Amino acid sequence: MKNLFDIRGRVVVVTGGAGILGRSICVYLAGQGACVAVLDRDEKAGEALVGEIRAAGGDALFFATDVLNREVLVSNREAILGAWGQIDILLNAAGGNMGGATIAPDKSFLDLEIEAFRKVVDLNLFGTVLPTTVFGEAMTARRKGVIVNFCSESALRPLTRVVGYGAAKAAIANYTKYMAAELAMKFSPEMRVNAIVPGFLLTNQNRALLTNEDGSYTDRARTIIAHTPAGRFAEPEELLGTIHYLVSDASSFVTGALAVVDGGFDAF
Repeated sequence: MKNLFDIRGRVVVVTGGAGILGRSICVYLAGQGACVAVLDRDEKAGEALVGEIRAAGGDALFFATDVLNREVLVSNREAILGAWGQIDILLNAAGGNMGGATIAPDKSFLDLEIEAFRKVVDLNLFGTVLPTTVFGEAMTARRKGVIVNFCSESALRPLTRVVGYGAAKAAIANYTKYMAAELAMKFSPEMRVNAIVPGFLLTNQNRALLTNEDGSYTDRARTIIAHTPAGRFAEPEELLGTIHYLVSDASSFVTGALAVVDGGFDAF
């Protein structure tokens, strides 16, 4: 019987591939036999990651990128096609937050830095839309491909403080559903778009919100855990099974879905 989860030889593009989440994803997918294109701004971290993957017997290449620059993305796409001949999967893992787009407990929306808000929306929303357009073009040529966007709990319900990030991720949830219909109906039902909705993890972007200088949890972190039935933060590796499912033939009839991996936060 066919192994529905077999992704050997499939070419996977991961934006933000050298970040905390991206790194874990790239190592895992390469270990499953995929050819992994690691795209990131951090050349040193990206090259080190590719070296690690190759040392373990995996197939990976690093490409310095800017997810807000179409010309750079097109150059990345052509280099990837030159190396492997096709693009099967795109993971839009690039994103993040910044202080000015959040509202501190002693502040209000009147203190919001609009330019910071704009930058967060640009990075998270347009940093998903542009790669989808550029790499999706290579998929339309073959009328087959899988795109997985990275959403957030803040897209499902408004969370205090992270107003810019929440607005951008809510837009990604809507964009995911729109693109699922757009690609399936105008190009091919074998083109699918879904999003993963991670629960709370400690990343470089939220560490200042969730931990104190001594490493202890902030009040916000303790509140999140109190509202998470699993009683803890997620580990990056706990997203891998869901991602594997979404990029494989095991989910061939799944498109436009938001796959929540949050320890029960949204249910409680």
